[in-house]
Amino acid sequence: MLTDDLKLWFFQLDQLLLQLQPQWRLQPMQAKALPFADAELNALLLSLSLEQCDAIDQNPVLQQHYFAGFFPLLFQLMPQLPFFQAKGLSLPFWLSTDIGGRKWQQISLFAEAVGKKDGTVLEWCAGKGHLGKVLCFAYHNEVRSLEWQAELCQQGQQQADKLQLKQNFIEHNVLQGEQQQVFSGVDQLVALHACGDLHRVALQAGVAANCAELHLLPCCYHLQQGDLYQPLSQLAAQSQLKLTKQELKLSVQGHNTGGERVRRLRHTEVLWRRAYQLWHNEQTGSELYQPLASTGKHWFSGEFAAFAKWAASQHQLHWPVQQDGLCYLQQAQALLLLQRRIELVQHLFRRPLELWLVLDRALYLVEQGYQVQLQQLCEASVTPRNLLISAYR
Repeated sequence: MLTDDLKLWFFQLDQLLLQLQPQWRLQPMQAKALPFADAELNALLLSLSLEQCDAIDQNPVLQQHYFAGFFPLLFQLMPQLPFFQAKGLSLPFWLSTDIGGRKWQQISLFAEAVGKKDGTVLEWCAGKGHLGKVLCFAYHNEVRSLEWQAELCQQGQQQADKLQLKQNFIEHNVLQGEQQQVFSGVDQLVALHACGDLHRVALQAGVAANCAELHLLPCCYHLQQGDLYQPLSQLAAQSQLKLTKQELKLSVQGHNTGGERVRRLRHTEVLWRRAYQLWHNEQTGSELYQPLASTGKHWFSGEFAAFAKWAASQHQLHWPVQQDGLCYLQQAQALLLLQRRIELVQHLFRRPLELWLVLDRALYLVEQGYQVQLQQLCEASVTPRNLLISAYR
């Protein structure tokens, strides 16, 4: 897209997100009734079952079918960015050892989209350096893989040495360490799913080092140190939209790429947490939501009472031995349906918000003298975080 197109698209998204704030700046878990003023919209939502809500929420075609009449501009402003047209890298099976199928698809597609022969590549937040290994093998690149965990560096280096690849691991905390030295002689910066501040620093460090090419697939925009989002581009800095961490989290919420068992466990987890919250409120007399720590999925394959006992202990409360919690589960089921109905509308704004954030990054790079290309690396079923930013000096 041309620079003027990027600016116009950002401005239109910005105005729409501001105009429709009451539809997405919500706390569905705390709602006791539908919060929308449109009676027809409420009637539609009340007609939908939990199964229908889940199906619509995961399907952009169904979202448009049900809601385009209520939010026409929202769907008009969502032009489909071009998809990367993969021809397929010819890679040996042993390169993908110990890498999950979906992750391997992401790595091989990213490598094909950005790879070029020879040259020195800086792999940002490399982990075990799987992406770097593919770039070394397929494009004969010399790769510097930055990773802060010493154990991962050691494992990655051992594998690279075993395969005789030109890949050198550097133990480096990108949020604290000096960046100038690691960029010396680098032709390309690549960052696949670096979260929040990690990819933000990658952009700024790459620009400061005058790196010729930057390729990033951003992820988890809410993982930042500040409480409020700090825009990168001048246009975003001028916006009235001031985003909290919770609102940033909306841009990556609700996309289930797991199988049926994973979806079932997620449903059970949300239901049980709601049921426990009802009991907690009854015990304490407080209506305030009390968060629980993340916990292993094994809890949600057992009995609710066992989970509730664990949850109560987190808040220094005692779950009665004779309480099975059935009455709270029944109440929670109704509240969960209400939550899902509200989220159906709120989640229409996930992609617009994510695009607002990606365009902020793209416009920042334009302001720094780069030519920028935006594309979708793959289908959302491979990864919903599929927006690839490529910038060239």
